[in-house]
Amino acid sequence: MGVRAVMAAVAVAVALGSTVTACSTVTPPAVPNPRIPTIVPPTSFSRVPQMVDRPLPDDCELVVPVEVLHQRLGRELPGELKTIIGIPEPSLGRTGKIDCYYGVGERQPLAAAPVVVGLASYVDAPTASGRVTESVTAEREDGATVTQVDVSKHKGSLVTTKDERLLMGSLGKTTFVARVKAGVVPDDAVGAFLAAIAQQSMTPVEEA
Repeated sequence: MGVRAVMAAVAVAVALGSTVTACSTVTPPAVPNPRIPTIVPPTSFSRVPQMVDRPLPDDCELVVPVEVLHQRLGRELPGELKTIIGIPEPSLGRTGKIDCYYGVGERQPLAAAPVVVGLASYVDAPTASGRVTESVTAEREDGATVTQVDVSKHKGSLVTTKDERLLMGSLGKTTFVARVKAGVVPDDAVGAFLAAIAQQSMTPVEEA
């Protein structure tokens, strides 16, 4: 074989080798491993409780769920939730009542509950608002201080006594009261806390 032939053969071999090398570096497109699940972060929806003149439930978990109360409070209360269903009082125009006692310890009386939420229904809206006015007036005459606070788009009366803080109001034929023992919530935050609890109490749980 002549020199020219040898050189030509080498050139062909080099060219082929380069082609093979170039092909070997091509990376195929990545194929997802079917064994590795695709995780989609959950989407959270923040819904503001919508107050309505609601029917009275027969379960305090449908008034203010314990979990929601703890979220608003920022900590968990020891003890249990106790429910008391009141009877109608025709002389007062009251047609129903439910009181919820949160954080009642074992062998403790209901009065020891640090947080209490109550709803009551009346024959009509004027009777309901009248009952709130009477209760606020009685508290003021006993020495309590009273201020107006916003409860969603409505107004409520924040009553401050020596032993507790109360927020009272009405919507339609239903009255609401949220109360907390003095010291359970700082006074600079108690108004917002009680307003949030009252707003939740007047919101059917399925709509919260």
